[in-house]
Amino acid sequence: MNLQQTAQFLRSHDNYLVVTHKRPDGDAIGSSVGLLELLRAMGKTAWLLDSQDATQVFQPYLDGRTAPEGFAPDTVVSVDLAALGLLPANGAWLKGRIDLAIDHHGSQEFFAQNTWLEADAAACGEMIYALSQELGVSTPAARRAIYLAVATDTGCFLYGNTTGNTHRVAAALIDQGVEFQEINKRHFRTKSMARLKLESLMVQEMRLYHHNTVAIVPLSLAMMAQCGAGKNDTEDISAFIGQLEGVRHSATVREMEDGQCKISLRTQADLLDASATCARLGGGGHKAASGCTVTGSVDQACQAILAAIEAQMAEEGHG
Repeated sequence: MNLQQTAQFLRSHDNYLVVTHKRPDGDAIGSSVGLLELLRAMGKTAWLLDSQDATQVFQPYLDGRTAPEGFAPDTVVSVDLAALGLLPANGAWLKGRIDLAIDHHGSQEFFAQNTWLEADAAACGEMIYALSQELGVSTPAARRAIYLAVATDTGCFLYGNTTGNTHRVAAALIDQGVEFQEINKRHFRTKSMARLKLESLMVQEMRLYHHNTVAIVPLSLAMMAQCGAGKNDTEDISAFIGQLEGVRHSATVREMEDGQCKISLRTQADLLDASATCARLGGGGHKAASGCTVTGSVDQACQAILAAIEAQMAEEGHG
């Protein structure tokens, strides 16, 4: 489907449930809330599937928008969701029931009955903004959510996925009154003391390879406990270690309580395809930013992602 077909689909259906991936980031939250607000502005009934593992920083966007108990949707739309394996635990019942997927991941698995994919979009939020223009509806809450989506998925417009269109969308939202300074300060320039302590430990535990161009950082439960850190202190922490001078590719390996490790990989895309690298471990995403989940200890997961990086580097001729 394209933009126009997606807009027509949304006009012709009702009673929506909007769902995104587990451990949602700013783009997932912003795009979901933005779409919900557009649907409601059209007079549709729309709710979000409860993001039970969203960090506290995103809670204000979710308040009052979560589906009430017993809500039975007629139409299910996924946003920023590339694969059914990324559905949250409370969304497992939606497998086979997603009517429309709106996504910007090149690793999209086309699990929905209908899919609108724009793999060149820096953020799914750009697509939701385009929808608002095509549908001719908007609200202050929708614009704020869309700005959140676009800003966070581009690292406040610093990442290589940022395009001219990204800036045009942000500029249009600012012109329409979005309080961008407050959003940027909250999500990019505010850190807890626990987060600062955690970053210090991460530097100490960092492992460097390939002449210091590849950095892998374990983030264990013990490290979290030592700093008194919780999941609210780890938002976008995968971008931190890539700031080290000389590092081209970086992976953060975070130990989870269920015996698995969540790996977030950031790469210089012209030298290493992050999505293809993570696909070796059952994950995926974008060429410069992807992720996967590995069962085992932190050390085992660190070795697994290093092996995947080295195999992909060799395949791409940069080993």
